[in-house]
Amino acid sequence: MFLNDQETAVDLLYYESVAKTVVKLVRSTPLAPVTIGVHGDWGAGKSSVLRMTSDILEKDKKTLCIWFNGWTFEGFDDAKTVVIEKIVEELLRARPRHAKVAAQAKKIFKLIDWLKVAKKTGGLAFTAMTGVPTFDQLEALADAAKAFIEKPGDALSPENLKDWAEQAQELVKDKDKDGAKDNVPHQMHKFREEFEELIEAADIEQLIVLVDDLDRCLPQTAIATLEAIRLFLFVPRTAFVIGADEMMIEYAVRSHFPDLPAAVGQVPYARNYLEKLIQVPFRIPALGIAETRIYVVLLLARQALGEEHSDFKKLLALARTELRKPWATRGLEPANVATALGKPPSAELSRALNIGGQLSKILADGTRGNPRQIKRFLNSVMLRFAVAEERGFADELDQAKLAKVMLAESFAPVFYVQLARLAVGAGGGQVAALAQLEAAVGSVAPKVAVKDAGTAPPAPPELEEWQRLDWVKEWAMIAPALGAEDLRPYVFATRDKKSYLGGLAAASHLEGIVDRLLGSRMAAKGQVAEVEKLAGTEPEQVFDALQTAILGAPDLAKEPAGLHGLVTLVGAHPILQRRLSNFLTELPVAAIGAWATSNFSSLFKEPEFVKAYQLQLEAWASQSGNTKLKTAAKASLSLLKVS
Repeated sequence: MFLNDQETAVDLLYYESVAKTVVKLVRSTPLAPVTIGVHGDWGAGKSSVLRMTSDILEKDKKTLCIWFNGWTFEGFDDAKTVVIEKIVEELLRARPRHAKVAAQAKKIFKLIDWLKVAKKTGGLAFTAMTGVPTFDQLEALADAAKAFIEKPGDALSPENLKDWAEQAQELVKDKDKDGAKDNVPHQMHKFREEFEELIEAADIEQLIVLVDDLDRCLPQTAIATLEAIRLFLFVPRTAFVIGADEMMIEYAVRSHFPDLPAAVGQVPYARNYLEKLIQVPFRIPALGIAETRIYVVLLLARQALGEEHSDFKKLLALARTELRKPWATRGLEPANVATALGKPPSAELSRALNIGGQLSKILADGTRGNPRQIKRFLNSVMLRFAVAEERGFADELDQAKLAKVMLAESFAPVFYVQLARLAVGAGGGQVAALAQLEAAVGSVAPKVAVKDAGTAPPAPPELEEWQRLDWVKEWAMIAPALGAEDLRPYVFATRDKKSYLGGLAAASHLEGIVDRLLGSRMAAKGQVAEVEKLAGTEPEQVFDALQTAILGAPDLAKEPAGLHGLVTLVGAHPILQRRLSNFLTELPVAAIGAWATSNFSSLFKEPEFVKAYQLQLEAWASQSGNTKLKTAAKASLSLLKVS
């Protein structure tokens, strides 16, 4: 019934071409080590590309391909040694009958033990940028020893110290036998030599490691994983393909090394650091309008027909042809589909084609061409319709009209709240302002904009605001028109009365955090520790929940509930600066109070968003429809110039 969000087995977006390119690059110089970054937002298709890359490499007997999921090992004390250990274990598992591999792996596991001991004493405090311990972490050993002498119970327990001493003593014995040096640089060099010999013993031409979900990890885990690869495993005949959102990795660098300089010349230091760790970046491009249309049609057609249906296979082949030149195609349309099938499209395919044509432009813009967000939107439409069927009012809904209302709910929450309020307040559920907007943009003829237009009430003031918003005008032009419809069943179907988190598969702990962030200033500040623990997509989910609550406030002239929660959230997760900047642009100018100008300036750190915030204040200061906002914006601008 619903669209699965796992790595796809059927390539609907022709990402196989990306995977083949990655394989060609990796295999072109097997002797030289390489790190390739497959970048893209969450849900862009990175995992699918890595899975396709793995499938291609499995056919090459000269290579050994290992999959490493960084998120799986989140929470381990020492991510560096976990990465190394896991990769050696996987290599050993892939060559279970090779005595040389087992013997060499045993040597490496001893070195890993040394690294673990060195970590406990502060001696493994190095970075990929310096390759040597930092002074702070070298000092950790002295601090730990001093603390133990003064207060044994507050530092290392005698039992822990004994265990550590015994483990260290065994390693020292081995060192004495081998005549090895015990300093970190030597052990790093020794490890790399032993790892090269392990690859040689495995009798392969190249070891290829696919690293997935790194951008879901906490900053320290992400950085430790990349540094382990660069410092220990980056040897001849290795290749690492890393799937991650480069913006999140840059954020991890800034969070893990807060004292880094802001920039070197015109390039952020975090970007320099990332470029040292990943040699060849490749970003999966966002879907355009034609690609979005193809994707929506294929998703719905696969759901209706099944992957093995002959019509779906023909449709998929046609999509592959069209995707070769996406700039020169309009996507899948009834005419070219009929030609490919050799017959008119079935009712199921016609429905998929219609929905794809209706939604593709705004879906491409609203989701920024993100396949996962597109899929989640379609799932939400189907879920809402299924609930309506169970409750017995599905006959009051049309799926295409429901999808259009949900576009507003998902991508223009302020507009949606206004639309819902007007529909519920109208006698027959018809929104006169919407009917006039549709007539103005040409989606319907004025004479059929509303039933009984002669008795229609005057348009409310929202119409003037809607006519200034390009997104709303584009939405109004999408078929089918809604001005003459009773929108109350659609509002009821879309309005979620239980969860602030809407269709985002809310976890109970997020619901609790959102509830507390909707409280007073003190209540919101009291959640700093919990908010800082949010990881992966959780900060965005909480942001969306707070944004929805604020925009749905009955009186935006007063400070809305959730404002201080939003400030706390963005303060703890600066990666949300862009979301906050977009949120401010969506606020209805005529309705908001002075609170919009006086709470956010300290949250914008990146020059891009500092400038955007200043421009927003200037826009509020120059408008004339809201005097209080105008005065407050001028005052805030003056303070910015002083600071």
